[in-house]
This record gives sequence, C-alpha cells and structure tokens, in this order.
Amino acid sequence: MKYRQLGDTELKISELSFGTWAIGGSWGKSDDQEALKGLDRAMDEGVNFFDTADVYGNGHSEELLARATKGKEDKIHIATKFCRAGDIHDPETYSEKTVTAYCEASLKRLQRETIDLYQIHCPPMEILKSGQVFEVLDKLQLQGKIRHYGVSVETVEEGLYCLEQANVKALQIIFNIFRQKPVSELLPQAKEKGVGLLARVPLASGLLTGKFTKQATFEADDHRSFNKNGEQFNVGETFAGVEFSKGVELSEQLNWIAEGRGSMTRAALRWILDHEEITTVIPGFKTVKQVEDNLQATNVPAFSEAELKMLTDFYHQEIHANIRGAY
Repeated sequence: MKYRQLGDTELKISELSFGTWAIGGSWGKSDDQEALKGLDRAMDEGVNFFDTADVYGNGHSEELLARATKGKEDKIHIATKFCRAGDIHDPETYSEKTVTAYCEASLKRLQRETIDLYQIHCPPMEILKSGQVFEVLDKLQLQGKIRHYGVSVETVEEGLYCLEQANVKALQIIFNIFRQKPVSELLPQAKEKGVGLLARVPLASGLLTGKFTKQATFEADDHRSFNKNGEQFNVGETFAGVEFSKGVELSEQLNWIAEGRGSMTRAALRWILDHEEITTVIPGFKTVKQVEDNLQATNVPAFSEAELKMLTDFYHQEIHANIRGAY
C-alpha cells in the first residue's frame, strides 16, 4: 500500500481507502459480519483510513468501525460527517450547541476521544458563506474533539469557496471518469493551498464496474432505486448524476479500460489514483471480495498519456451533457 499526505496536515493515509455508506445502510441488504471481515481485510492490507457519517445507517457504520478498529485507534484514521441528521438549510443545525452534540454522539459511537477528520456533510452554499459553522469547528478543534476538519461538497463552486477558508484541510468531492469537472481548476488549487482531496462515488454507484445491464433492478432501500432521479438528495450521489440506462450505454463504451488491468473496477479506480492531487479514493463495499478487488487497483498499470486524452475527450463529447444536477 502507498500512502499520501492529507494536504498539509500530519496525516499520511492509504491512497486507497474505504467509505462505509454501503455497510451502514441505503445500499440494500448488508451483513455486519461480512462487513467486519471486509474492514479487517482492508486493514490487513495496509488501509489506515475510513470515511463514514452519522447518518449512515443512523450511526451504524460508525459503530461497526468502532468494533473493527478497537485497539488500533492510534493507527487507523477515521473521517466522519455531520449535519444531515437535521435540516441542512436551518442555521441552527450548524450552531455550537447542535454541532457539539453531533460530534459527541459520533465520538461515543466510534469509541474515540478525537475524530481525525470531521466533515460538514454537503451543506448548502448559503450555510458555507455565513461562516458560522467554521467558527464552531475551530472551537471543537481547540477542545481536542476533532483533529482536522473539512467539507464534503456537491459542486466545484462550493469546493473552490471552501478552499478560501483558512482551516479547511480536506475536501471530499465526487470524482470519477464520468465526473471530470474538478480536474481543470479544483484539483490544482487544492494542491496549491495544501488541502487534501477525498474522491467519493469513484465507481459511479457501480456503473464503472461494467457489471450492469439496462434491466438491472435495485432493492427499495437502495439509493440507486429511491434516489435515481434525485428524489431524496443530490442526484450526483447516485450514478454520478447520469440517468441509469444512459450510464450503462456509456460504461459499455469504456470496456477497453480493463485491458491489462484485470477489470473495469480496478481501471476506474486507477484513473483516479493517476491524479496526484487526490489524497485517497474511497470506494464502498459490502463484501470481502469487493474489498480485495478494489485493493488491486493500486497494483495495475497507470494510464498512458494517450489513454488519458481519450478519456478526457470521451467525457467532454459523450458524458458531460448527460450529467444532471448542479456539479
């Protein structure tokens, strides 16, 4: 496993890490024992960073991480998120009293004294611009409840705004072959300002694994069913904002990326890792097999300049116009 510095912080984290939304909830059925085995397998292979949120299974993924990392708290770094347990448009959700309560609840579930990276969970731009929440996070940092803080954003515009905030140390962004907009401006500016980048939705909710047909269906409690058109939250979180059947068509045109790399999954993750500005990519998982397959992305060949240009051109010519929602 290779490690990358999280911006200008002291944290060095595995370039391939894991998100825990799928093992917490909203991705159909999951099995806690399999999830714990998957977390153990990842740590055995050198993964030292996991991303979660207080609303993933109403705290269940945080509890699973506490069980998996018990006794390893000083070696395994955890990032969690807050605000979506409340009304994200209400300033009270970001008050010192409320955020402190969110933070302490996460600490209790994680069974930790400090959260390594505490992230605002996709707040509206007006909340970011009010600045109140950053002052609250500064206080929590002084109290030792959080080590660093960052923001999970939906759009490039939000990300660029957050880069102007003095103590924001990380941005979590939607970034994959279907979502290349951050490349031109956000990535280089984050690097210049010493802000780490976490790449989420790296496989476009499974589209970039190449395993789906247009006839695929999803369980009712899977966001790929209940949020396929952005009914519950930003449509970009589901299939990267691309309508499912169109996404299947587009992914079929990308089959070639798997050549010499074992699978589309590994290739899609490798493409993200080929961007040096990205600190870590955080695919989700529900099984040990998925963990093992994702980990192989660190060992497959990088993309050539010619291949990268082909993928950039494909994004601009075929994908960009099909992305729905603000990004």
